[in-house]
Amino acid sequence: MITRNPSLTDQVKAHIKEQIVNDEFADGRIPPEATLAEDLGVSRTTIRDALGKLEHEGAIYRKQGAGTFVNQAGLQIKSRLEEIWSYEQVLEDHGYKPSVRVLTDEIFPVNPETAEALQLDEGDEVLVIEKVFLENSTPVVLTRNRIPAALLLGSDRKRKDLPIYEYLEEYCDRRLSYYLSEIVPVSLDADQAAKLGVKEGTLGLSFVEVGYDQNNEAIVHATSYFRDDLLRFRLIRRRAGA
Repeated sequence: MITRNPSLTDQVKAHIKEQIVNDEFADGRIPPEATLAEDLGVSRTTIRDALGKLEHEGAIYRKQGAGTFVNQAGLQIKSRLEEIWSYEQVLEDHGYKPSVRVLTDEIFPVNPETAEALQLDEGDEVLVIEKVFLENSTPVVLTRNRIPAALLLGSDRKRKDLPIYEYLEEYCDRRLSYYLSEIVPVSLDADQAAKLGVKEGTLGLSFVEVGYDQNNEAIVHATSYFRDDLLRFRLIRRRAGA
C-alpha cells in the first residue's frame, strides 16, 4: 500500500519504476491502470499521471490496442539531464559505490566570471567548495561551487560534504529551484587532471551552471568535470509534438 502525501504521484512513479528495474512485469507488459490502482490503493488518475511521467522519461511506451510496455532502450538512461541530483546518486545509478572528498572550503574574492554569473560586485567574496566524487579510490567527478559569502548564515560547523542543494537550504536558507546549464567539452588542465587522476590534456565533459533560488536569484556558480571514460550521460530526443 502506498501512503498518501503531497508527492503521491511521484511515490507511485518511483514504485512502478522499481518494479520495472527489478523485472517484475511478465513479458515487460505493464498491468492495466485499474489493476495498478487497486494493487497500490490509489486512484486511476494518480496511476495515469505516474505512467505519463514514466512515458515521458522513456521508461515505458504505449502500443495502441496492445497495452503499455517496458522500454528497455529507455532504461539505459541512468540520470536525466533535466533533473537536479546529487553526484553520489549519479554514481550509484551507474553501478558505482560512491564516496566524496572535500578539497577546498574557503572564502575568496570573487573573480570576474563568477561576479558576472552571480551579479556580484568587485570586492565581494564567495565561498568556494571543491569536491571530488570517487568510485572506491578512483576519482570520477570534480566539482567547484561558488556561493556568495553574504548568503551564509552564522553557524561555523557546516558540512561541506552535503549535496549543494542541501547545503544551500541548511546554511543559506535558500532553495535551489533550477540550474541554467551549459554542457562544454574540455581539455583538462594540469590542476583538473591531477585531481581526476588523468593526464593533462585528457578530453572530458563539463557542466557550467548557474543555480537560481525560489525568487529567481542566482545563488551558486557551479562547474563540474567528468571522467568521460567512466561516466556517460544519455537522453531521449523526440520529434517536436511527439
